[in-house]
Amino acid sequence: MGMMDNQVVKAKMQTLPINKSLENILSNYGVSELDIEKAKAYQKKYGGALEKLLVNLGSLSEDELPKVYCDFLQVELVSTIEDISQEVKLTLDSKLNIPFFIERNWLPVNFINDDIIFLTSEPFDWEVRQFLQIQNVAFKINIAQETLIEQGKNFWMQDNELADSEGDFSSLTEFEEDKLRELASEAPTVNLLNSLISKGLKMGASDMHLEPVKGRCRVRFRVDGVLHETDIIPNKLQLPIISRLKILSGMDIAEKRRPQDGKIELKIANIELDIRVSALPLNDGESMVMRFLRKDSITYDIDVVGLAEDIQNNLLEDLKSTAGVVLLTGPTGSGKTTTLYTFLNALNNEDVKIITLEDPVEYQLEGVNQVQVNSDIGFTFETGLRSIVRQDPDVIMLGEIRDKETARIAMQSALTGHLVFSTVHTNDAPSAFTRLLDLGVEEFLLNAAIISIVAQRLARKLCQNCAIEDENQEQLVEKYSLNTLFPDQKITLKKACGCELCNHSGYKGRTAIIEYLRCTEEIKALDKGQTFIQEAKKVNKSTGGRTLLEDGLLKAMNGLTTVSEVIRVAG
Repeated sequence: MGMMDNQVVKAKMQTLPINKSLENILSNYGVSELDIEKAKAYQKKYGGALEKLLVNLGSLSEDELPKVYCDFLQVELVSTIEDISQEVKLTLDSKLNIPFFIERNWLPVNFINDDIIFLTSEPFDWEVRQFLQIQNVAFKINIAQETLIEQGKNFWMQDNELADSEGDFSSLTEFEEDKLRELASEAPTVNLLNSLISKGLKMGASDMHLEPVKGRCRVRFRVDGVLHETDIIPNKLQLPIISRLKILSGMDIAEKRRPQDGKIELKIANIELDIRVSALPLNDGESMVMRFLRKDSITYDIDVVGLAEDIQNNLLEDLKSTAGVVLLTGPTGSGKTTTLYTFLNALNNEDVKIITLEDPVEYQLEGVNQVQVNSDIGFTFETGLRSIVRQDPDVIMLGEIRDKETARIAMQSALTGHLVFSTVHTNDAPSAFTRLLDLGVEEFLLNAAIISIVAQRLARKLCQNCAIEDENQEQLVEKYSLNTLFPDQKITLKKACGCELCNHSGYKGRTAIIEYLRCTEEIKALDKGQTFIQEAKKVNKSTGGRTLLEDGLLKAMNGLTTVSEVIRVAG
């Protein structure tokens, strides 16, 4: 440790003109007076920094903490790290205890005159400030997010032993397990995980993926159905982050050989959040996937699903039925559950009793009786559906039809005066018939019970702030025969550009692409053999129906999405 060269004559703490109280600044970031008082009461009893306590309470976002520091200290917020001055490295490597600063998130980045410029996410670390004062080091600070500090640490770790390894932990001893639990509860781990979750919420992500790739752990967010890589977790924090997720979601942190599932309920930046967590052992580590279920993010209004007017009118007509089955089909992540909830919400009133059977219950609908399947105790869809029928419901929502018995009971329930909604996994609407026949359901039962089948996909909507007219419109119109498919429609094709509002993706939000099949007498009369799907599509087209691709192209023609996006999800 020693002193700096004679360039630095005397240590001087950075002069920080503070014009506002911390509490006033915190209120500007949406922190309520009640939460501030709670944090102050805890602080008085146990100690701790007020702003950090508010982050742990979920009243303040971890991402906003650096901005609070900047407002309070009136210093600059740094969003990117340029090349760290080699002069700083050459000078400080031999003069200061660099690991001491790095461990405390104080990153030396440059010199200005006689001052060392530090980048930090912990500006009030008294030990660091005291050390600098004792060593007569002149310095100034700028503020950065902790994730940015972690990236900058790589520069200092290249030629020294700062990058210590936490070990393999493939077979944990009791001591090592205790060590992991300690690491999982330490501030860097807690802050980094909270920061990543906050970033995902700001991006509008539905999922966050932590995956080991070539010795590193990458972070990817799924936004509007597409994955985006955003961060790399430092090696020393990978195991603590995974352990913290396991602890919070009720998993066994010592178990790395089999898949595990869990659930976290927490509050971050005043947002109530449920997170479904899945751990999957891979060849070179564990993959952790978190699905964000925001209680305030979805409005179950049929007008915002994005249905074409004719399809919406047909579905509203189906909802007036007192008995029958309405089926939704599509792959995982195609929005089937959200659409089902929208139907239930449209029917939900004091005169109607609605019971759902789900695995799992993702969102709570007020006034609806929601039941969760638990196969571990033998409470399956089949046994649950038998019990539901005895509860005298008017409307039943069955999360998924997976086997013959469940399908048969669902159809019979429709014939005895219940309106039943459910889902099956098929690529299009007519295939739902053949799927149920393959399960062993009798054809007469299907013909008698099914009202309509809805195949669904989700396509990203164009950001209306930056979308521009597609210069290749004429070629696209000719390639996909749009004038022939929709002779009376005005065609306005647009393309994605990208701006700040859409995270430079060109898209913002998603809309439903639908193939609607009404089970008319003509459909029921068709032979359900190998030619059924083709014949059903012909009948549907003759009555004005559209395939998934055609419905998507219609939305692209109206400037809601792009042709390339429609081809991606429905081509």
